[in-house]
This record gives sequence, structure tokens and C-alpha cells, in this order.
Amino acid sequence: MANYFIGDIQGCFDEFQQLLKKISFCPTNDTLYLSGDLIGRGPKALETLEFVSAHQHCIKTVLGNHDLHFLAIANGIKSAKPSDRFDILLQSPRLPLLVKYLRQQPLLIELKRHKLVLTHAGISPQWDLATAKQAAFDVSQQLKSENYVFLLEQMYLGTNDDWPSADNPLSQMIVAINAFTRMRYCYADGRLDFLHKCAPSLCPDPLLAPWFERPTQLDDGYIALFGHWASLMGKTNSNKFIALDTGCLWGNHLTAWCLEDQSFTTVAANN
Repeated sequence: MANYFIGDIQGCFDEFQQLLKKISFCPTNDTLYLSGDLIGRGPKALETLEFVSAHQHCIKTVLGNHDLHFLAIANGIKSAKPSDRFDILLQSPRLPLLVKYLRQQPLLIELKRHKLVLTHAGISPQWDLATAKQAAFDVSQQLKSENYVFLLEQMYLGTNDDWPSADNPLSQMIVAINAFTRMRYCYADGRLDFLHKCAPSLCPDPLLAPWFERPTQLDDGYIALFGHWASLMGKTNSNKFIALDTGCLWGNHLTAWCLEDQSFTTVAANN
């Protein structure tokens, strides 16, 4: 019985299946935890969502920015671009069920016994764990509600980069979405930067640092696992933060981390 954490799949379904085979994943005994961005820009969005949603008993996922972007497209809030590669998914007769599935997924998963927390982009240095859990819960409740489209419409409005400045529940939910699904760099006060995506060694702004290099308020002994930042290539230089996105979509590889033996397993991208 093993627990595996896998980085951003982004529709790279063939590599995902190869990785499951390489780790000898057993759906009746093992559990997968996915870092979000199940789909977006990769070739097999429909196959990926169909597989993951059909194995909810053993596959758990958080939502990523591409997953939320897809929900906005599916509801007519945004227009799909060719680079999204959502056409077949949007034409599927099962689209309503797959949209419903994504709406039910959280922004944060905690394995309390193991002192692990999984999100797509990370945990804001402006939050302790209790605050992060409440912020994630509030967003999830709204996404599950009948009025979820309103929240999707607000995602793209305003800056919403600073938790202390969020003075109402809606702005707090938008900051939470941004932190959980878009965060890479922060200023010293924890305010988010949305411009830079490069590896830390290439960042031109001396005022910025990766969020995981800022002082953390995470509980002692906790480890945060996250995806989203492919240019890190799994490197955080910290035992407290584990980066799972190793750029399969960009021709690198897909990575799984095993909780029980702390090992990493990778498969190379097919393209």
C-alpha cells in the first residue's frame, strides 16, 4: 500500500500511463495525489479527465490554474485558444459530468497523519496552515454551489495579489485562487508577482524571491508539495518544499514522489 504524488499532467496522458506502470500502481491498494493542471496544452485532455474521474476511489487531485481556466471556457466566460487543446473535450457528450467533477475538487489536500499538504502552486507565506485551509475551503464551497459561475467570472478582474488587502469574502477568494494556482514569486511582504515564470537564477527583479524562500508560517514538521512551476525542474533546495512539476508538457519528464520511501520516479516526455 503506497501513496504517490504526481506533478502536472496537462493532458500528457500517455506519459501518465507509462508512469503508473513504472511505479506498479495498484488501484485497489495505492493512492495517487495529483498536483493539479490535469489538462491544458497537452494532447489528451479528454482521456486524462475521463481516467482520473473514473478512479476517484484511488486518485485525489487539487485544482490548478489550467483546470480553472477550462471551467471558465466551458461556461463561456473565456474563449478557447488552439494552444489550450480543449476542442475534443469541449465536444464530448460527457462534458457536463466532467465539469461537475472538476468543480468538486479542492484547492488543498492535507494528510494530517503524515504532516503533508498538497496544493497546485504552493502555500502563501502570508498564511498559516489554518488560514490556508479556510481559504481553500471557502473557494471550494463556492465552486460547488449553483452560483459557481459568478466566481469564475471574477477570477480575471483586478490585481488581487495581497491577502491583508482583501477586505471582503469575494476578494479573499480571488486572492486565494491566485495564491493556490498561480503563485511563483513573492515580494518581501508576501504580495504576489504574476509576471515572472523563469527559474530563480534567471529572475531579473531583486525584490522578488520564490514563495518557498520567504519565511513560512507552516506548522512545524509539515512538508508542502506543489506543482505549477516547471522551470524549477523539481529543485527547491529545501526539505520542507517538494516541487513536482518537471515539465513533461515542455519535453522534459513526468515525476512521481512516493511517500513511503521518499523516492522519485520519472518518465521522459514522448515528444
